[in-house]
Amino acid sequence: MGKIIVSENVSLDGVVQDPTGEEGFRLGGWWVRVGDKDREQAARVVLDEALGTEAMLLGRRSYEFLAARWPSRTGALADRLNGKPKYVVSSTLEDPGWTNTTVLKGDAVNEVTALKQQLAGDIAVAASFQLVHTLLEHDLVDELRLMIYPVVLGAGERLFGQTSDRKPMRLVSTRTVGDNLAYLTYHSDTFPPQALARRGGSLRLSRWIRAPWLIRWIPVPRFNRQARINDRNGAGVA
Repeated sequence: MGKIIVSENVSLDGVVQDPTGEEGFRLGGWWVRVGDKDREQAARVVLDEALGTEAMLLGRRSYEFLAARWPSRTGALADRLNGKPKYVVSSTLEDPGWTNTTVLKGDAVNEVTALKQQLAGDIAVAASFQLVHTLLEHDLVDELRLMIYPVVLGAGERLFGQTSDRKPMRLVSTRTVGDNLAYLTYHSDTFPPQALARRGGSLRLSRWIRAPWLIRWIPVPRFNRQARINDRNGAGVA
């Protein structure tokens, strides 16, 4: 079964819009305003990810942006991007010009669910923030890789949109890239909805108290022996 990995360049306040400054956004271009060491090591991360994933999944706008640039380029990254399978979610794209492209024309959730069943490797999602919103909403994201840039923009399209419920994530890796970039990796840790049932405003836990995955969610108070003795004797009560 394939794994969906969302990999994004993002500002400190979560903006993903126009990092290169080519889309006309008034605050665009924030991606390139870092040092040479930052850019070089970030490029290495991008190449490693391209080599380590089996396919790309994109929304139409991001696909067209990349398809207009990479086919004419050369080098290790260009060779990998141009050669690997690419899937674009679009109901209107008829004639994709980038090699090895498959258009997913049906419902995005159904198409991506089927794609995960079809492929065995990792499927990288880059940019495509509207598609990412849909994937997150329907719990189809298995991993988040965030390259955090040291800038607060205060406006622009953000990676995380409104969801119908919380989406727990578990931090599994952190590293510094160059001098100023933080690279964070999260795994989806969706809380099982059937685990907790509300009854009269309180949580019913008895069915799940022995489940191993639940241990980290329940704060367990620790009492020493003297405290238990004091409790029984009524001592220490104000």
